[in-house]
Amino acid sequence: MSATGRAAISLLTLIGFYVFALLLIAALVLGGVWAASQGAETVALKIIGFSVIVAIGILIALWRVATFKPTPEPGVALSREDAPELWAMVDDLAEQVGTRTPEHLTLVPEVNAAVSEDARLLGLVSGTRRLYLGVPLLQGLTVAQLRAVVGHELGHYSSAHTRLGPIAYRGRQAVVVTVQQLRGNIIGWLLRQYAKVYILVSQAMSRGQELEADRVMVQVAGRSTAQSALRELPVLDQAWAVYMNGYVALGWESGLAPTADEFFDGFQKLLAGRSADLAELRAEPPVEAHSAWDSHPPVAARVAAMENLADPGTAVVDGRPATALIPGFAAAAAATAEAVVAFGTRERLTWPELVNRAMTLGGQRSADVVYRGVARLIDQPTAALSAVVDLAEAGRVTDVTRTVIFGASDEEVAAETPDVLEALVSAAVLQSGAASWRLSWDGPAELVSPSGTVVDTAEVAALLTDPATVGAARARLAELGIRLEAAGLVSETATAHGGDVIGGIADVKVDGTRQDLLVLDNGFILVPSAKKPEGKDRLIALVESGSVVELAERHRFVAYESVATAQLDGRVTVKATLTLHDGTVMTLKEPLTADRLTSDSAELLTAHLQAYTGQPA
Repeated sequence: MSATGRAAISLLTLIGFYVFALLLIAALVLGGVWAASQGAETVALKIIGFSVIVAIGILIALWRVATFKPTPEPGVALSREDAPELWAMVDDLAEQVGTRTPEHLTLVPEVNAAVSEDARLLGLVSGTRRLYLGVPLLQGLTVAQLRAVVGHELGHYSSAHTRLGPIAYRGRQAVVVTVQQLRGNIIGWLLRQYAKVYILVSQAMSRGQELEADRVMVQVAGRSTAQSALRELPVLDQAWAVYMNGYVALGWESGLAPTADEFFDGFQKLLAGRSADLAELRAEPPVEAHSAWDSHPPVAARVAAMENLADPGTAVVDGRPATALIPGFAAAAAATAEAVVAFGTRERLTWPELVNRAMTLGGQRSADVVYRGVARLIDQPTAALSAVVDLAEAGRVTDVTRTVIFGASDEEVAAETPDVLEALVSAAVLQSGAASWRLSWDGPAELVSPSGTVVDTAEVAALLTDPATVGAARARLAELGIRLEAAGLVSETATAHGGDVIGGIADVKVDGTRQDLLVLDNGFILVPSAKKPEGKDRLIALVESGSVVELAERHRFVAYESVATAQLDGRVTVKATLTLHDGTVMTLKEPLTADRLTSDSAELLTAHLQAYTGQPA
């Protein structure tokens, strides 16, 4: 089916959504009239009043969508003077495809390329065109592969996808806003079922558009280059995820960030350092998983479909990195980072400085969790490595592990003990200045001495697991220059650093007061409930309002490690009485009608608290 045909179906389905809504309203009004004719004036007034509320809700949703004005994606514009060779390639491809060249070319911080058009009158009148190219995409592709990708994007113009796209986008937006506006009543529920059908039709249209643009991709770049570019995209996606989660996120919660100059430069270094790993990813077959809700067909299907397309045999072979098309690429990448990345007030550091600082802070936080547990174990206000070594010498090293792993079996405790001890030894080595973390782009960071020798903290931790070798561990720690009494607890208060939101429950009664509760994997956050919006919407807005650390600083945070005992009485909902180590008693009671962020939110919270009941999970 052509793009126009699919767009027509999408438009008709959208119209059908509102026809269906009007029919429901008409049915309600007729029901009210019938009730009035039967003498049930009160019922009639309620039905007609409800109809008016529904109609107003639909009008509000349509008005919000009609007055919505999309804004261009944030990024850094590249003029023809900035990148003449890149613009020349875009011009050439536009001519081959038979479409108008975009007026704007913008760098964005994503592994993506996209086009947009400010079309008017439901796409009947063309408008300003924009081409977006991701900085990490340019870093990972060759010129030939980028040519294929840009050809694909311009193919969306040639098939009028960008002019018809706003119809589908506005349609999806209108449907979603309308359903949200009418949430909580039977009309909203019925329209939500229709909305699912509309979105499925819309996504099918989108998948068809991608396959049409893939034909253009082969036409301008050749089949093999087009296929290689498609296969490279998921590889770059995974590499970017490793970079963002394993490097950029390392110090983000601690207020640390790479400099703008090094933000994207670090990704370039990771691509070089992990080249062998990336080569293994490329060798794997493309993912074939597919869902009717996907906007793009799976890469495997797209690559296979290209086998049935004629290869024009005119592919341009250019193995240079795509970054070569922008003479001042490093400056342009730094400007993109400065313009788009939300650095905020974070301290900007070079990558070696950032990794050392962030790893040191994170390691000390992990050690502090253990030290706070040990302090409670020995009934002291604080604890140092000397107390842990003494416990190990007395054959009580597993007691140290049990202070941070509740409800675990002997086998599980024994398995975790070396890792717990290594965290303490690593923190002690860093506290003493005997080592620092060394950045590595091809693997994990390494703990090294001032001379550059790798410090084997696992060896020392292993010596502490057996009372017979604790003496040797003491000697080894002394060799490293560690004073056991000086290495220990830094922060007496637990923080939410390293935590992730895994669920949420609205309107939980906490000591009789209504609170919204965010479930983390290292504790929970309590926020006073509001009447509006509805519970789930409040929870979503709360999650989107800041990082876990920021939320924990603004609101009440209860770390699981601060719980001494828990009593769980709920069967279907959460009902718990918690006694904290400071003697505070807290009750949690979830109403039967409470909204949840995820369907298993209550189960996730209960599973974490179960460890403190003394009962098996």
